[in-house]
Parts: sequence; structure tokens; C-alpha cells
Amino acid sequence: MKAIETHHLKLLPKGACWSLFEKHAFRDGSSNANPKIKKIGTEIMKKCEGLPLAIKAIGDLLWFESNVGRWTNILKSNLWDLPMEGTYILPALRLSYNYLPSNLKRCFAYCSIFPIYHIFQKDELVLLWMAEGFLQQSEILTMEEVGNNYFHSLVSRSLFQQSSHETKSGFVMHDLVSDVAKFVAGKFGTDNLKKIEKMTRYVSYFSKSWGPFHYIEDNLLEAKQLRTFLALGFSSGWVRKSKIPRTLLCLRVLSLGSIGYEITKLPDSIGKMKYLRYLDVSKAIRLNRLPDSIRNLYNLQTLKLSWCRELDRLPRDMWKLINLRHLEIDGTSNLKEMPIKMGRLSCLQTLPKFIISKHDRASGSSIGELGKLKNLRGMLLIQELQNVRSVVEALDASLKTKGYLKKLVLEWSPPEEGLGISESQRGVLEYLQPHENLKSLSIWHYGGRGFPDWIGGLTSLSELKLIDCKYCCDLPPLGHLPCLKKLWIDGLDGVVNVGPEFYGNSSNSSMKPFGSLKFLWLVNMRNLENWFYLGAENEVEIFSQLETLSIEKCPTLTGRLPVCLPSLDKLEIMDCQHLEASLSIDSFPVLTSMRIIGCDNLEFLAPAKQHGKCELPMYQHFSSLEELYLKDCCDSLTSFPLDLFPNLKSIRIEGCRNLQSLEQHGGDLVISKIGIWRCPNFVSFPKGGLRAPNLAMFSLKNCESLRSMPYKMHLFLPSLFYLKLVNCPEVESFPEEGLPSNLKKIAILTCKKLIANRKETLPRVEWLKINNDKSEDHVESFPGELLLPTTLTYLCIKSIGNLKSLDKEGFQHLTSLVQLDIIDCPKLMYMPEEDFPASLHFLKIENCPALEEELKDQKRKEWLKVARVPNIVIDNVRIQGREWPPEWASRYKYHDLKFERLMNYYRYQNVE
Repeated sequence: MKAIETHHLKLLPKGACWSLFEKHAFRDGSSNANPKIKKIGTEIMKKCEGLPLAIKAIGDLLWFESNVGRWTNILKSNLWDLPMEGTYILPALRLSYNYLPSNLKRCFAYCSIFPIYHIFQKDELVLLWMAEGFLQQSEILTMEEVGNNYFHSLVSRSLFQQSSHETKSGFVMHDLVSDVAKFVAGKFGTDNLKKIEKMTRYVSYFSKSWGPFHYIEDNLLEAKQLRTFLALGFSSGWVRKSKIPRTLLCLRVLSLGSIGYEITKLPDSIGKMKYLRYLDVSKAIRLNRLPDSIRNLYNLQTLKLSWCRELDRLPRDMWKLINLRHLEIDGTSNLKEMPIKMGRLSCLQTLPKFIISKHDRASGSSIGELGKLKNLRGMLLIQELQNVRSVVEALDASLKTKGYLKKLVLEWSPPEEGLGISESQRGVLEYLQPHENLKSLSIWHYGGRGFPDWIGGLTSLSELKLIDCKYCCDLPPLGHLPCLKKLWIDGLDGVVNVGPEFYGNSSNSSMKPFGSLKFLWLVNMRNLENWFYLGAENEVEIFSQLETLSIEKCPTLTGRLPVCLPSLDKLEIMDCQHLEASLSIDSFPVLTSMRIIGCDNLEFLAPAKQHGKCELPMYQHFSSLEELYLKDCCDSLTSFPLDLFPNLKSIRIEGCRNLQSLEQHGGDLVISKIGIWRCPNFVSFPKGGLRAPNLAMFSLKNCESLRSMPYKMHLFLPSLFYLKLVNCPEVESFPEEGLPSNLKKIAILTCKKLIANRKETLPRVEWLKINNDKSEDHVESFPGELLLPTTLTYLCIKSIGNLKSLDKEGFQHLTSLVQLDIIDCPKLMYMPEEDFPASLHFLKIENCPALEEELKDQKRKEWLKVARVPNIVIDNVRIQGREWPPEWASRYKYHDLKFERLMNYYRYQNVE
């Protein structure tokens, strides 16, 4: 399939039209080869009238036609002259459909059941086509492969296109293409008509457009030819009944996945749907059993049970579903074992999970049943491997012959304390050798002493996870695996040394160890002491492509990191208390992100130790680093020179006990986020002011010695919109010149002198939170002399222990205020004498017992002051109104949770 660009345009100028047409219509993207073709193409392009979709569709059609005669026929087609009135079908799209092969026409028309802009998945649609019998049999290809080819053909003709949805990937049809599908399907397919006709074959149901199910239930009884019922969201209706309507007994497709949460059981009569080939009840989180009558669905090809969390067993006689090709049971966490004779399902291709029975074969399937399933592909998780009775059973699984498997997870139950090494598990793992085509392998809770040799022979492996294999003493030789890109090693307590064997012995002298590895995680290695390297002179040859390195919770690891990692982009070292190495950033020339957490003996930036003091090499500039996080480490660091990091965009320093200052001697910084947390000796910013015109977020927490904010903030920090101060008790005021005019959010928490001052003038702030220490508070009224800006939309007052009243003068002018939260003010009794501004829509009061007592009686004065606020919540009980505050309770507006909470550790990121 050819590569094309995506255009989101309305009408294109002539030059752009031709450029787009060329890319789609000509095999080499250019019309230079044949002048006759170019002339005809120009005339065809004019008929598209500048519409990008029409140009792409007709161009994609012509791409499949290589001779002048066929191009001429398309140019002279009478379909260009058909009127659009009543159908609104573009002639170019009519032509595109007319020239489809007959097998593709049926598949395309079937898509008329999808509502406009509905996002669908390729694999799901192929299975629906297969269930309807639209896919031609092939001696070479499986039906799924045939369907994939059909799908790609429709994509290549611009009838399907990739979804641009931010969070959901998949495919969509342009609304004009959807119109074509509905037009050609006619009365056979529908997604939004209120009346289902007798000849209707394909129906999708969406409650938002159709209403409750009983509105169309009678119409379904009239649809004698109904073959597909696709639920995209509605109340479960007949699913709760004991019998299925007679007309539905002829269905080929029954999809209830979008309403699964309402399904508690399926009726026994579902076993009478003898033509059914596709059944989807995924996400039925309350469904714990399937009726035994399921065994009668001999034609069933696809059964989807994913995320049926309460499902605890499958029907005993499932082996009778001899045509079953796809059994989706991922996310069924309550499932305990597989039913008997699973090996009889010889057509099965999709089986994401196989649970080995701990009982005899009369009640469940042994691992040997997998050996009979020769067509398995995709992913396979084998659980409860401790129930394998002998190595012979493991050999019977015949994993080595399953060349279509791409991902394999081998999982034992976590070992009980004191059981020790299991040599039987070593034997089982030895005989579970997969095919050399395997791409991803995970081994969980394995109890043997060592790993089998076959792991080092999986030449196609790109991802390997060794998790909680506590008794393994050595790592397998992995360095010579040519395709390995991601490696997780977690919880291997028996490993003390990572020795030379880890790098492998390759007969190919040109192959460098770990030459393809991009991501390496070493986690929870409790007894790891030494990480051996091949020598400084050879290190440039190993880990040459490594981009992410994470070493976490290796408390006994000593020594150093590799001298040179030329491709390293992200580095994280966490809770490695005995790691005494120095980090020389010039060893990582393209490093952009570094996080050092809880490493007491680790020195930062290769310091030269002079008289016990950590000094930075001032001649170096670490130009690649963009993100830096230091926590509970680098105690010898007293001053941080920002000038050494010209491209640093985010820095957070936390728990560096001897840090006293930030230094800046050069020009403006590009930094946008600064956080200084739990640095009790931090006292100063650069003397001439912190010159950071891009700084947007500035957070100071638990800096008990800090007395003043940066000089001339209003000039040097023009982009600042979020300022947070927490427990900085010596800070008395903001700079005399004022705060930056762009500031939108301020949080002042337990800064007793700053709160007591209350003579500040705030800029056009929209979000303000004030939180004091109740035990030291002397504020009795709020806001007092603090002039709140009229732009304020959210205000939170918290833990002001002596607060008794809210001033009427302080609130009357807040004409933009939408939400007010008052929390943990035990002495507060009085609301403002004048009404709150009319803009206030949400009032939350929590743990304010004196005020709550006053508000109990809705005839009292204090209640009358707040009664006009539409939505009131007191101690999490809704007293008035039904709305919720916008923007996730408004309080998180302007927050950067990634920066504040450090939630995105590298090992959890979606790395490709």
C-alpha cells in the first residue's frame, strides 16, 4: 500500500489540487512519465472542483488503473453528470465505489451501520466481515489475512482513514464517504432510522439517537432478514429476558460489548442462535457464568469475553465449538482454569490466556492441550505453571512449533516464603522453549536457580522481562541478541554480580554487545553488588543505542555506571544508597532528562572534591540536558549554577539539605519550570534577579530559611502564571515592585508571615488558594487588607484557625468568582453581610463546625446569605443544586501534575 499524506482542507487552489492529485494518482508521485495520462488527469482533476476528498478518492482509483483507455473511461463516465440533489453523493465517490471489486463493495456497504465519525478497529471489522461471509476463501491465506487485504484496499482508496482523535486510535469514514455507504446499502443497513424495515439486514443501535430499547423492539420483530445487531450503547433490554426475539435467532453477529456493564446473565435461549458466528459480551463486569447452551453454537467463530472480571469459569463443553477461531478472555481475572479438551478447538487462533488446572483432566485442561492448538498467534499468557505435573506435559505444549506467536508470558504463582529453589520448575521452563520468531518474552515468579540456554537463542526477540525470579543467581547471556530493544530485570534477589557472561559470546566478531538495546531497567535487585563492564576502552562498543537507563532499588550496588553511553536520552537512578559513582554528563552527550533519587553517596556532575566540598566543573556546559530532578541526594551541593545548563527547561531539587542558593551570571535562561522543595538551608536566588523570561511554573516548598522572593520578578519573569509557596515561614512579602502581570494562579500554604501581612496587591489572578497553620494563626477576618483581584474565578480558604468572618467589602467586587471553597476553619461563623456576587455558582464548605451549625436552619441569617448560590456542598453532602464545577472541580486548573507529583517514571511510559 502506498504512503500518502493526510489533508484537512475544504477547497484547494488549482496548484495544490494538482499536487495532491499527482501524489495519489501516479505510482511514483509524478505525472512526468506519460503526457497523455497527464492531460486526461488534468481534466479529471477539474471535475473534482477543488474538494480534497474527491481528489484523493479519484486519484486513488486511478492509481490502480495504468492504461490510457481506463483513464478515458473514467473521464467520460456519465456518473459525473448525475445530480447530487437528494443524495449529496460526490460523483468522484460514486466512481470510486463503482470501480470497487464486488467483494469490496459488500464490505464497504456493510459499514453503513456505523454512525458518522464512529471510530472502528481494523481487526474488529475484519471479524464482522468474516462472520457475514464476505471474505473469499483462499488456499494460501487465512480468512483474517484476506480481510486485512480488503481493509487495506479500502484505506488505499481513501474510503477509510486514520482517526485523528487525541485519545482513541482507529479508523473512521469521512461523513461524505459514510453517506455513500448508506446510499448503496439502502434499506439493508441502518444506524439512525427510527423504523427498521422488513428487509433490514444490518443494524447498529445507539441509545442517544434511538432512545430506549423498547422503542425499536417491535421493529426488530419485523426484520425477518436481520443478520447483524451491533450495540454501541443502550440499556440491555431483551438481554435481561429469558427468551430472545425470534427474528434475532437468525443473527450472524451479536455484539453487546458496549453495554456489557449492564449484563448480569445471558439467557439459555442464546444456544438456539445456531447461525451465530460472532458474539461479543466483553466488559460485562457482573457476568460470572455463560449458559451451558453456548456449546450449541457450532458455527461460532468469535467469542469476546474480555474484561468480564467476575467470570469464574467457561462452559465445560466449549470444545464442541469446533469453528471457534478467536476466544478473547484477557482481563478475566477471576477465571481459575480452562475447560476440558481445549485442544479440540483446532481452528483457534486467538487465545490470550491459558490457565493450567491444578486438578485432574476430568475438570480442566493440562498444558499439553496447547500442543494441539497449532494455529495460535499474537499473544499467549500461560498462568499457574506450578500446576504442570511433569516436564513431559511441558514438552507436549509444543511452544517451539508455534511460529505465529509474537508475545509469550510464562507465569508461576508467587512462591510462598521458605519454599526455596524449585528444580522441577527449571525442567518445566527448559521444555517451554518458544519458536525463534518470538518477539516478546516475559517470565514471572519463576523459582528455578538458573535460566535455560534457549533464551540466548531467540534471535528475533525485541522485548524481554524477567520479573521476580528470586532464586536465579546469574543472568542469561543476552548481549548478542541482535533485535533486543527493551530489557526489564526486576526482583532477581539471587543475582550478586552482573558478570561478563551477561554480554554473551557471539561468533560474529562484528556484533557488539547489546547493539540494538534502547531501554534497560534494573529494579529491585536487593543483593546486586557489582556491575561488571568490559573495560573503558570497549564501552563505546556496548549499549551504543541505549536511550533510557533506569536503576531502582538496588541498595547494595557499588561501583560506577558505564563510561560512555553515546545515545542515552533519559537516566534515572533511585534508592541506590551505596552507589558511590560520579555522574559525568559529558559521558552522555545527548542526555535530555536525569532523575537522581535517594542516592546518598552519588555525586552529581563529576564534582572535584576539594576539602570535602562538591564543586561543579565550571568550564563545562551541559547543553543537551532539558529536565533535571534531584531528590534526597547530593548533600555536598551548596550552590547550583544555572548557567551550566543553557537548554534546561525543568528543574526540581528536593531534599538537598545543604543547598543554599541558585546562581546565574550569564544571560537569560530558557527554563520554564523550577521547584525547590525540602531544602532547609536554601536562602537566596541570583543577586541580580532570576532572569528567566520563559518561566511559567515556580514552586517553593519547605524552605524554612528563605526570606525573600527573586528580585524584580515583575520584569524578569514575564511568563510566570503559576506560583506556589508551601511552608516558607520566613517569607514576609512579595517584591515591592509587584508580581508578574501574567500570573494566573497563586497558592500560599502555611506561610504564616506572608498570610499575616495581607497587604499585597495581586495581579490579574484567576485562581487563589490560601492555607494557614491553624495553631499559629491570628487572622480573624478575610480578606482584610488583601485586595482580591476582580478576575478571580476560584478561591480556596483553608485551615485559618481563628477566622470568624468573611468581609463584605472583600467579596462584593469579585464579579468573576465561580467557585468558593472554605475548608477546616473551625471558628468561622459569619458570611459576608452583602450577598456573594451573582457569578458564584459553587460553594463548598468542609469541616467548619460553627458555620455548619448556623447553616442547618434555612431560616437563619447565615443561610439566607448563601441561599442564592445554585450549588452548595457541605461536608461532601450536596445541599443544593446538581451541577459539578467545571474543569475537574476547577482546583486543578493550571496544575502540572507530572511536575508536581513526578508520576511518570520511565518504566511506565509508552515507549515504542
